[in-house]
Amino acid sequence: MDSALWAEKYRPADFSDIVGQEEIVNRIRAFVKHQNLPHLLFAGPPGVGKTSTAIVIAKQLYGESWRQNLIELNASDERGIDVVRTKVKDFARTKALGNVPFKICILDESDSLTREAQQALRRTMENYTSTCRFILLANYPSKIIEPIQSRCAIFRFKPLSESEIGKIADKIASAEKLTIDAKAKKALVTVSEGDCRKLENVLQSCAVMSTTITEELIYSAAGVATPKEIKEVITLAFSNSFQKARDKLLETMLAHGLSGLDVIKQLQKEVLESSIEPAKKLMLIEKCGEIEFRMSEGADEFVQLEALLSQIALAGLK
Repeated sequence: MDSALWAEKYRPADFSDIVGQEEIVNRIRAFVKHQNLPHLLFAGPPGVGKTSTAIVIAKQLYGESWRQNLIELNASDERGIDVVRTKVKDFARTKALGNVPFKICILDESDSLTREAQQALRRTMENYTSTCRFILLANYPSKIIEPIQSRCAIFRFKPLSESEIGKIADKIASAEKLTIDAKAKKALVTVSEGDCRKLENVLQSCAVMSTTITEELIYSAAGVATPKEIKEVITLAFSNSFQKARDKLLETMLAHGLSGLDVIKQLQKEVLESSIEPAKKLMLIEKCGEIEFRMSEGADEFVQLEALLSQIALAGLK
């Protein structure tokens, strides 16, 4: 099964299927019950249920005819003013089919809309409120202009917790007849970082290779180093074995095909969870942030990672 079909299979069909956003779901359920929906702005990190919630709203309002009363546009692909003036406006000005008096326009990645397109959208939202309600989805709501934010009821989605990620993993494992042990489940939580979409992609990659999902299989499918390998690098550097730490880091990066930015995030996380004394830990976290910034600005990643290892080694000498 390809990733699109897999995602569709596990997309919630009802509000009760949306995990980890109970407070938001309860408020939206009340809107749907009264068939009276304001313009909505769903803000939050990727993979936490924003698009799924918007689709469920349409399914609950329109039943079998939900596809005829819904248009879903990804603003990261179609983000210019012409899209708002033509496609969105043409859809918004026509009446809905059925008993609900309005249609729904979902604008995914709406924070990617150009400023001119957002200015055009604010007038469209205002002029066609009687026939169309807008649901805007954004990872960075601060990029949405204030006039649009003021026209919407804002709902802020949160990353999924460890127990919620585990619940979704159990559901998929049961449906796909997979076996996931406790260590593997913990690894899933680590690599998914509260992102359900990432969880499903990693699980699908693992399921292709084996129906028994192990910790090693998950880290391999996710393309990240295991915490054990990163801890070993930090331990070697901290114990003044700089050359060995450098060689181990290079070996780990080559074995997993990691970029410098991937490694710096894992190093930062392991430093934070290490038993290094607090003052030295604070200094190393600051260095991680500085080196991550240098990498993002185009500095050589191997030189920067060596610089970080040297700082860890110096902290071990003090």
